[in-house]
Parts: sequence; C-alpha cells; structure tokens
Amino acid sequence: MRFVVIIFFIALQISCSNNIEEVNALLDKEEIKSELAEDIELIYSDSAQVKMRITAPQLKRHIDKAIATEEFDKGLSAEFFGPGKTVTAWLDSKYAVRRQATSEIVVRDSVVLWNAKKEKLETSELIWDENEQYLYTNKFVMITQPEKGDTSFGYGFESNAEFTRFEIKNKFSSKMNSQAISSALGKNTQSSGSDRSTKLKNRR
Repeated sequence: MRFVVIIFFIALQISCSNNIEEVNALLDKEEIKSELAEDIELIYSDSAQVKMRITAPQLKRHIDKAIATEEFDKGLSAEFFGPGKTVTAWLDSKYAVRRQATSEIVVRDSVVLWNAKKEKLETSELIWDENEQYLYTNKFVMITQPEKGDTSFGYGFESNAEFTRFEIKNKFSSKMNSQAISSALGKNTQSSGSDRSTKLKNRR
C-alpha cells in the first residue's frame, strides 16, 4: 500500500530531525491522498443482494474528497449476478475508473461484455450506473449473436445488468470489414480482437 511507504518515509525523516517545527511541516506536506492495492476483489450489493463482483490486478484509490475515485489502471474483470447468485453476464476491459460522486464505473479500452447465450458486445467505452443498475454508452458498438447468426453495428447502447435486454440506439446494417471495425472500436491492431476471442472461449 502506498500510504505505508509514505508513513515509513515520514518516520525516517522524523528520526533524523530534532526540530519539532520541521517535523510538523513535513507531516502537513505529506498528507495522504491515495492508496494502492494489488490483486483485489470487490463485491457490490444492493438490499443485501450481490449484484457484481470485480477482480483486478491493481487498484488506485484517490481519497481526496474533491476527486474521490477508484482507478483500475491495469484493467478489470467483472461478473454480474442475477437471482439466486447466478452469474448472468461477464465483462472485461483494460482500464476502468469508479467515480464515487456519481456512483458510476466507466470501463475503457477493449471492452467486452457477454452473457450466458454467448451474445457479445464489443466497444471502446461502457458505463455501469450503480444506482439505476444498467449499462450504457454513446460509443460505437458491435454485438454478435451466435444463435441468430447475426452481427449488429451502431452508435449508442443501453442494457440491463444481465445483458438480456438491450438496444442499439443508432443501428446501421451496412457490412464492415475487420479493419473498419478495429478502427471504430479504437483498436490499434487486428490481433487484439482474436486474442480476446480466445480468452473468452477459454473462460467459457
């Protein structure tokens, strides 16, 4: 934890100084405003019902009241729970931030959301509203539905937490090649999409 390092640094400075005024000045200067944790697991619940579980390799918690946030700068994986603690949807992204003031989690970069029917959403950004319990974005989205043999494209998306009821706001039916899709999703290389697909198959 970063605050432990800061406290150790302060203690070291105190041991090397006999001037109480210098010590007080140092404590004021090194006010703790962030924490760092690794290999974390967070559970979000509502009315004693577990709604979502997040796992991530790293969490930076910025505890300054003006900008209180939780930053997952190395990405995260999330599970959404339905009745009976059944996992109904999964999500992966390479970056995320939780804004305490608005109770929103914003996930960005190679965002993939899929459900038990193996329907898959891909986008560059997705927002989870904790209070209203729904997901949305204004960015480009691609939804693959294997049972229907269909792939849909558009801008803007809304869904319930289970990813069983969803809507593309501005849908279009024109075909897109892989390069155009990668560009619209904000991907730098086409290989990242295949890597993600392999990961999803392994987890399912």
